[in-house]
Amino acid sequence: MSIVHALQSAVSQAVEELYGQSVPQEQLQLQKTRSEFEGQWTLVTFPLLKISRKSPEVTAQELGAALLERHPELVTSVQVVKGFLNLTIATAAWVEDFNAIRHDADYGHIRATEQSPLVMVEYSSPNTNKPLHLGHVRNNLLGYSLALILEAAGQRVVKTNIVNDRGIHICKSMLAWVRWGEGATPESTGKKGDHLIGDFYVLFDKHYKAELEALMAAGKSKEEAEATSELMAEARAMLRRWEEGDEETVAIWRMMNSWVYAGFDETYERMGVSFDKIYYESETYLEGKAEVLRGLKEGKFVQDPDGSVWADFTDEGLDRKILLRSDGTSVYMTQDIGTAKKRFDEYPIDKMVYVVGNEQDYHFKVLSLLLDRLGYDFGKGLVHFSYGMVELPNGKMKSREGTVVDADDLMDEMIATARSIAEEQGKAKDMSPEETDEVARRVGLGALKYFLLKVDPRKNIVFRPEEIIDFNGNTGPFIQYTYARIRSVLRRAAEQGISLPETFDSKTLTLEAKEQELVAKLAEYADVVADAARDFSPALIANYVYELVKEYNQFYHEHSILKEEDETKRAFRLALSEVIARTIAAGSALLGIEMPERM
Repeated sequence: MSIVHALQSAVSQAVEELYGQSVPQEQLQLQKTRSEFEGQWTLVTFPLLKISRKSPEVTAQELGAALLERHPELVTSVQVVKGFLNLTIATAAWVEDFNAIRHDADYGHIRATEQSPLVMVEYSSPNTNKPLHLGHVRNNLLGYSLALILEAAGQRVVKTNIVNDRGIHICKSMLAWVRWGEGATPESTGKKGDHLIGDFYVLFDKHYKAELEALMAAGKSKEEAEATSELMAEARAMLRRWEEGDEETVAIWRMMNSWVYAGFDETYERMGVSFDKIYYESETYLEGKAEVLRGLKEGKFVQDPDGSVWADFTDEGLDRKILLRSDGTSVYMTQDIGTAKKRFDEYPIDKMVYVVGNEQDYHFKVLSLLLDRLGYDFGKGLVHFSYGMVELPNGKMKSREGTVVDADDLMDEMIATARSIAEEQGKAKDMSPEETDEVARRVGLGALKYFLLKVDPRKNIVFRPEEIIDFNGNTGPFIQYTYARIRSVLRRAAEQGISLPETFDSKTLTLEAKEQELVAKLAEYADVVADAARDFSPALIANYVYELVKEYNQFYHEHSILKEEDETKRAFRLALSEVIARTIAAGSALLGIEMPERM
């Protein structure tokens, strides 16, 4: 039992003994004692006044006396400041807390059972008309990290991806390849497949804009030009042929998508994310279409004179949402209905989490209402993990204009920068070329992941590469360097033949204030993991790891470890360092960040 939980239990017993009424432990407010007062933990007594029917000061005094009398092994002194009871924790309690954490190799993580809730987390959701970019990187890292955190909190998780492999945007790339591709392939061009297809998407937009400009120059309005565009009409015709199963169109689609999938797989592997199940819009949109037609037949949707099908949510304070176009082709919402039904048919899902940017808040609000209207109980329980956008200093990224930060190029740049800095600072002089490459990869990608995950997911991020790789401050490399430093200390201890006891004697070992603070920080890890899972926030993990690292570095500079003459203290500090390194690695792993053994 951690010190916090032990305190909650002791206070709960004292309240019941003193005032004859029990209080749930989770309702007891314990917070860290402010530095200007005595003690390490502070009990806030104000919520207990209805039970004690006494003043805050008297309540605090009575509880303090009870704790000192009944739990001297836990509390050695108390200080009453108005309605706050400051508690000084016994050294023995800190040592016992540390022993428990040290002996639990999975401290803070809970193993799921067959009865644990099953959560499906959807992330990535790429289109097969372009490569992954910086926005996708944040999405993938958030989704993957959230899945790992939910697993660490004891839930069963299915990591899933829906690939948007059909639709008008896909046909734009296909049409551009047919018209101007001259048979280009990844092999003939030397390009990754997803990059090649992305080039054709940009090429389509270039020709489309030129066509619109020519039409407007001839006297048409923008709306008239868009309505009479031959290029767009040809793309729509290609989409209709695809939905009708035209062999030539489907063959081109399969070929180009296969190029993209190979490129995606390479990027995913390098990014360090994975999926348990991949769905494809081409395999779910028909199921969604059938659901829409069922809803139309049952009077839940309406059909306009042009043949398009709509859901009317004006009574709910929203607007009308198109579900099928006038030519019978599907929209994103149609596919999402079909995918949701397919998932709940295939898995006993307790919670479905969509990791999608906040630009789609309205979409998922409507999806929930649509599924509920179609009679699915799970409709209202869908969770949209809405996160902020990643923007460049000069504005938003636009794929069709080619103004994006490509994911592959970005990872190349981060790794190259990490290698360059290491060489400049002489950190790689004792490493083999292979180890240098591996450390550069871990540091470069770790820096990128930490930069994108340390921020509250709901906030927008302005991407400034110069802020990412820094061996000081709140950065991934600072955390990795501290881990490597600890591992170096432990290697030197092993070389010197220093052995550590299985457990530390709480009756004889005394701890410095900073050591107590570090034990307290380690004990927080379990609650941080639980909070991160509850709030869907990898940022809580990132910031916890940074605070732990910062506290350790202060300890490292203020206290001797290997040069400590007292063998017991030296052994404890080595063990403390070892557990801190383990916790840094465990917390960072929940962010998808790997630790280097040397830097």
